[in-house]
Amino acid sequence: MPFPKLHPALTKALQARDYAEPTPVQDAVLAADPARDLLVSAQTGSGKTVAYGLSLAAALLGAAPVLASPDAPLALVVAPTRELAMQVHRELEWLFAEAGGKVVSCVGGMDARREQRALAAGCHIVVGTPGRLRDHLERGRLNAAALKAVVLDEADEMLDLGFREDLEFILAATPSERRTLLFSATIPKAIALLARNFQRDSLRIDVASATAAHADIEYRAVRCAPQEGEHAVVNVLRYFEARAAIVFCATRDGVRHMHASLTERGFAAVALSGELSQNERSHGLQALRDGRARVCVATDVAARGLDLPDLSLVIHADLPNNRETLLHRSGRTGRAGRKGVCVLIVPVTRRRRAETLLMSARVACTWSGPPTADEVRAKDEARLLADPVFTGAALEEDVDIARALQARHTPDAIALALASFLRQRLPAPEDLDDPGAGRPEGPREVRPGRAGYDPLRERPGHATLDGAVWFRLNIGRAKDADPKWLIPLLCRAGRISKAEIGAIKIADRETMFEIAASHADTFTKATARMADKSMRIERAGSGPHGAPSRDRHAPRGARPASPAGGKPDGAPPRAAKAYISKAQRLGHLAGAAPVENKIKPGKKERARRRAALAETGE
Repeated sequence: MPFPKLHPALTKALQARDYAEPTPVQDAVLAADPARDLLVSAQTGSGKTVAYGLSLAAALLGAAPVLASPDAPLALVVAPTRELAMQVHRELEWLFAEAGGKVVSCVGGMDARREQRALAAGCHIVVGTPGRLRDHLERGRLNAAALKAVVLDEADEMLDLGFREDLEFILAATPSERRTLLFSATIPKAIALLARNFQRDSLRIDVASATAAHADIEYRAVRCAPQEGEHAVVNVLRYFEARAAIVFCATRDGVRHMHASLTERGFAAVALSGELSQNERSHGLQALRDGRARVCVATDVAARGLDLPDLSLVIHADLPNNRETLLHRSGRTGRAGRKGVCVLIVPVTRRRRAETLLMSARVACTWSGPPTADEVRAKDEARLLADPVFTGAALEEDVDIARALQARHTPDAIALALASFLRQRLPAPEDLDDPGAGRPEGPREVRPGRAGYDPLRERPGHATLDGAVWFRLNIGRAKDADPKWLIPLLCRAGRISKAEIGAIKIADRETMFEIAASHADTFTKATARMADKSMRIERAGSGPHGAPSRDRHAPRGARPASPAGGKPDGAPPRAAKAYISKAQRLGHLAGAAPVENKIKPGKKERARRRAALAETGE
């Protein structure tokens, strides 16, 4: 369905951008009364900016062919982050360009004096972040007396970031007869309260549909060992080779580390986090838009509302905290009808958390291991053979070079040189295994009588695994071996989870343990590459019942049972513990005469003494 009849200047602008028909949110907003307040719930990437831009046109243009000379602003748009505000500024500039509209941005991190001069020169629309707009209002630089409409974009995010007080100040400073439009991905109680306080008879428009908004996004969950999330990100990037991709990390430190790691490996990557200056962030985004960079590493806040061209891959290096964050992150791709892929990097220790998250977001997801190095190389080969460089028109100078090469080298040598040249330009993939191979997919078994029992999360070491393989580690009780630190060590070294570890038997000088047969080969290869050569892990020989062979340092589990529940025959009695009181120790340290150690009586001895005293009447 085409756009309804619009102002000729806006129609011309939309045609220049190849806008043939409105999105659902644009259609719903345009169908509403142009004088009525709106409370709109719509998913990210649904075209909200153009929707409220077209809705503002009636108040700004009326029947005039173009806007009058700029003076005091007529419309105000508030956005939560600098990047989103700058993006809205660009969208409204082209939308109102044919109508002679002048748009000014006021965001934190930019030169406030330059913004002051732009406001003083006059404009039609002001776009800014809450803190900077409040500062201009308090200093008298922003004249709000002529405002006809105020738009709060991503209102839920602004409240989450703590801008409630700033928003209330801005809305209170604007004319009471203004039109107020609130756009939000969700409508929590805080947004409803804000609408009730600052809107009049608002019309609620709900076009948020998780299924429709993410129908163009393919979700994938990639299992990995707990310490190999970064390597999994590398292989996912290499497997898809997207024109533009974004990698989300939970913290600024995570962004710094991931960006440095990807850059070191040869990826053209930029970072985007709150600790960077606005100039650095703007340069990074521009590098993505013009193709100089292909990977953006960002935090959630820094990437809120971004619309990057050709962004077809989103990677969650750190799992989102909640459903809303997952949908907002994923919404960076699959926008405006374009297809996209969203990949969650899931350490095997956090699989349950990832499943709960995906279930709450109601998205269908495909589980798999990380792309292997061989799979990445196969993709590289397919991309090379299908490269348009072989079918495109050649320049004359290229033809001369090709003839010179053919005269000097054989076709095989030229082809090998080309393949080697292209391979050296690509970051090397990592050797990874699937730590979840062999696990059943779908709903997990629940044993009767044990609510929530999960066989894959049963504490290892309690029972022998069926068909397991025994391994030997050259660390035992003599070196304080304990399952509390042995299990994490084995998981890290062998790239497995604790679900694949069975019985653990600790002897004096070694430890025997079971590994699930489906993971034995992976475990063997991984432990062979351990950096610490003083720690040796090797397969153990099998005994008569599938247990490891016994030696003179037999594990505790193999020792003979004590007669009648007591100590083994010939076992020496346990020595009584010697102790020195705290007062005696302090006195000794202060130079007092040393005291003899006293023998602390056991429970039975103390009971015997009390009984003897009772009999004597003392």
